[in-house]
Amino acid sequence: MIALTAAEIAAATGGVLRPDVDPALVVAGPVVVDSREVEPGGLFVALPGEHVDGHDYAAAAVAAGAVLVLAARDVEGSDGTPLPVVLVPDVERALGDLAREVLVRLRAASLEPGSPGLRVVGITGSVGKTTTKDLLAQLCGSAGPTIAPVRSFNNEIGLPLTVLKADESTRFLVLEMGASGIGHLTYLTDIAPPDVAVVLVVGQAHLGGFGGIEAVARAKSEIVQGLVPDGVAVLNADDLRVMAMAELAPGDVVTFGASAGADVRARDVVVDRTGRARFTLEARDGDGARRAVPVELRLVGEHHVHNALAAATAGLAVGLTLDEVAAGLGAADALSPHRMHVVERPDGVTVVDDSYNANPDSMRAALKALAVLAGRDRRSIAVLGEMLELGDEHREAHDAIGRLVVRLNIGLTLVVGEGARAIRDGANHEGSWGDEVLLADDVEAAAQFLEGELRPGDVVLVKSSYGSGLWQLGDLLTGEVAR
Repeated sequence: MIALTAAEIAAATGGVLRPDVDPALVVAGPVVVDSREVEPGGLFVALPGEHVDGHDYAAAAVAAGAVLVLAARDVEGSDGTPLPVVLVPDVERALGDLAREVLVRLRAASLEPGSPGLRVVGITGSVGKTTTKDLLAQLCGSAGPTIAPVRSFNNEIGLPLTVLKADESTRFLVLEMGASGIGHLTYLTDIAPPDVAVVLVVGQAHLGGFGGIEAVARAKSEIVQGLVPDGVAVLNADDLRVMAMAELAPGDVVTFGASAGADVRARDVVVDRTGRARFTLEARDGDGARRAVPVELRLVGEHHVHNALAAATAGLAVGLTLDEVAAGLGAADALSPHRMHVVERPDGVTVVDDSYNANPDSMRAALKALAVLAGRDRRSIAVLGEMLELGDEHREAHDAIGRLVVRLNIGLTLVVGEGARAIRDGANHEGSWGDEVLLADDVEAAAQFLEGELRPGDVVLVKSSYGSGLWQLGDLLTGEVAR
């Protein structure tokens, strides 16, 4: 974080400094919510949680080097001494307020002569946010200092923590913005209004929280309405609900997709036996001339072409050249754990760990990638868990995935957990024989079954929502822990 005094932090958060805290105390270290991540000179944010309360760890944070605590109540050290605190009514809100103030200061500093300038990009969508964020962060990182969230820090806690990592040298701030209800993106864009807002797709994620697909569309459109006055909206030309957001944009609209009318488009897409796509990227370069350049992705799955197009369009919008974008896409890797992470095991088994999250759209994409990877000469195995937050669509959505498994001719499907049972039911209704689709009670039972079942040449996909716990099986099968 940029250096701020205790008085400035109190002013930014609407907080009150305890009388024993020097207002001139400088906080120049990182802002953290985990006492184990404290660095000397930093700020510890004592967030209350479902299972733990950050206030209980304030003493450990100060002992580790934090010089100030953002808290909702007074806290003491192990010896009973009051800790240096800024008292606020709502710690989570105060964290957002602090991030907002820091970004305002950084934007002002970026206007000074000699500054590299600062561009803020916000990315949302029902599918592909994290991968697109990772791709764009790598594109921007080759052009200047870039800050982007780790993993999926895309909510009311993760986003401000990411903003607070930026400083005067930051040229690109790439933010992932998630929403599970109306108003969530309005809150996030109020903290960090983007210069460029990317909307990937309106899909069936979090339907239980939204109440329907049209409500999802309204919620996603909040990122476009939250743009800075002259901001650029980057919209998916292949999604009618996304394209309808163009009328809400305060500035320019740039589109991407397979559609012939898209400003940035992919043509001649080819997927090789490893599941990696190559295509021709067509767009207007900085001089306005329309050009076409070849791109070959290192990511597995044809659906990543869509994510690459979104990242390319955002990259062009923040000033990268078409050649820089093409080269960056070709060199980019999957950075976040449990997302189409492919491991070739010594025993000849290929594991595709995509167990971080799942909704009907991403589940379909992952299964199609599995079918391509296995081809005709290897056995495909899909280990599928529950897709969460689908509301009234839960059973129908899982049933449809089971039917798709049969249509794709997946060799063996292991459905894990009672919540995913409808996948097996759908497969059986579609015409699967009983031994092609099996049900395991839990992750442990699935692991035991696979231990005796896997053989050289098998290609195994592990896919579910994170909350269903299948990521533990992903770690077990790949021999890794979350990166």
